[in-house]
Amino acid sequence: MRGKQATRREPKPDPIYHSPTITRLINKVMLDGKKTMARNMVYDAISKLGKDEKEALENFKKAIDNVMPVKEIRSRRVGGATYQVPLPVQHWRSEALAIRWIVESARSKSGKPFTDFLYEELKAASTGEGAAVRKRDEVHRMAEANRAFAHFAR
Repeated sequence: MRGKQATRREPKPDPIYHSPTITRLINKVMLDGKKTMARNMVYDAISKLGKDEKEALENFKKAIDNVMPVKEIRSRRVGGATYQVPLPVQHWRSEALAIRWIVESARSKSGKPFTDFLYEELKAASTGEGAAVRKRDEVHRMAEANRAFAHFAR
């Protein structure tokens, strides 16, 4: 039997842009507990997105929205067979997946500082391009391909 589901805790807004989404991004970028370093990298990347703070934050939000998936597939075991069942994604999970995909695609590249790759990925995502947007499209395609098993979703 499963235990209780953990309660969701909302992160505190970051000090510069006052956005909990940016705090989540900082926490995802952070390695080995070096939050100051992660914060500097994220702020550098976001500040390059626009001329001023407002435009940079707007482009960041657009990038996250463009990467957020609407549907995903989950494995469901029915009568000895495992089916890939498409399910709608809750907003908090969709945002978490978008942040994860952006950071993963930026980390997968090498040759320049991470800040540059994060900036490039955010810029590409805000225009509907880039590796993270391709990942979202791939997830949507798989969900669409397995639409026949949607009746297994409860």
